[in-house]
Amino acid sequence: MSRALVWPAAAALTATLITGAPATAAARQAAPPTVAALRAAPGCPTPPAAVRPVAALPWPQQRYAPERLASLTTGTGVTVAVVDSGVDREHPQLDGRVLDGTDLLDAGGDGTRDCAGHGTGVASIIAATSRPGVAFRGLAPGARILPVRVSEQQVVDGRESGRTVSAAEFARAIRWAVDHGADVLNLSVVLYVDSPAVRSAVAYAHARDVVVVAAAGNLHEAGDPTPYPAAYDGVLGVGAIAPDGSRASFSQTGPYVDLVAPGSEVLMAAPGHGHRRAEGTSYAAPFVAATAALLRAYHPDLTAAQVAERIVATTDPAPDGGYGAGVLNPYRAVTETPGGAPVRARPVAALADERVDPARRAQQARRAAARDRALVVAAAVGAVAAAVVLLALVLPRGTRRRWRPADPA
Repeated sequence: MSRALVWPAAAALTATLITGAPATAAARQAAPPTVAALRAAPGCPTPPAAVRPVAALPWPQQRYAPERLASLTTGTGVTVAVVDSGVDREHPQLDGRVLDGTDLLDAGGDGTRDCAGHGTGVASIIAATSRPGVAFRGLAPGARILPVRVSEQQVVDGRESGRTVSAAEFARAIRWAVDHGADVLNLSVVLYVDSPAVRSAVAYAHARDVVVVAAAGNLHEAGDPTPYPAAYDGVLGVGAIAPDGSRASFSQTGPYVDLVAPGSEVLMAAPGHGHRRAEGTSYAAPFVAATAALLRAYHPDLTAAQVAERIVATTDPAPDGGYGAGVLNPYRAVTETPGGAPVRARPVAALADERVDPARRAQQARRAAARDRALVVAAAVGAVAAAVVLLALVLPRGTRRRWRPADPA
């Protein structure tokens, strides 16, 4: 295969992006677009249809109750790179959460145009903020999204169509995200070829203390071909579960699946002002990436490897096989040590921007040192004062008694 391509890891995306259903194995293995298609003029020939907001509480939120975490951590100060189809920053629930990124499909872009709706949905699962009348919200609404646009592929009438980058460009996207401040990488894309460039880029991320989360792929019915980058060492490979906790039928199984998260009938933001439901390991991965953001904000002392280890160690048991370590539990990941002991709660305010602002950390360290010195001085002054008072009381009595012991009462 001379030109390796990266596919979104959604089970399927319809032209309207209202629902998603697993494509047939033949459709999933359809021929990649031609070089001419890859070089097509910019634009969104089939823009996502406008949809209405959904007020019903999504099942992943019923499972994870993010309000329990809100008093502890919201991911404030952590940057999650979404290497995907772009992220629509105009969606009300993503307002103020999306940074200027980059566009590897169309030169000069900042990653905030999304022709497929895939990246916007992924980003919203991570960082969508609460809005009146909308029950849906992200798991880490305090996190910032760094969009890196690499694909606009969709499944239309059972076939994949749309432009995407090469494996070499995908590797460049990973390195760009790392170099521009990503603390967590969400890779809801799958490459079914082991690319040395992508493997090197993932190692580059690990060497710079970045948590890497990747979708495990949707080709279970096609024999579970090895998905990359999920299969690389140190990457959290994420499979999908249905609302009843069972493995989603399309979700791949294998040693590359470290854990699973909601990935079937998942509600998410759609480009514009609405929402949609879709399924795929694409949408399971951002729940794990959001949990990594929560941990990096709450426990800034943990390395990326320790964050990943903690997420896997605090999973819940799964009802059947093919789940890796188990089902993601964000609350346990934040509040328990891997051995199960609770950790001391710390307020969100004490942790805000602590990871990403060295000047603030230095200032806090200076203030802490000054506070400690003040306490030592105060203690010394207090001890001297107490000694003076004691001598003032004892000396006159000692002089009168000529320092003889007092008579028994």
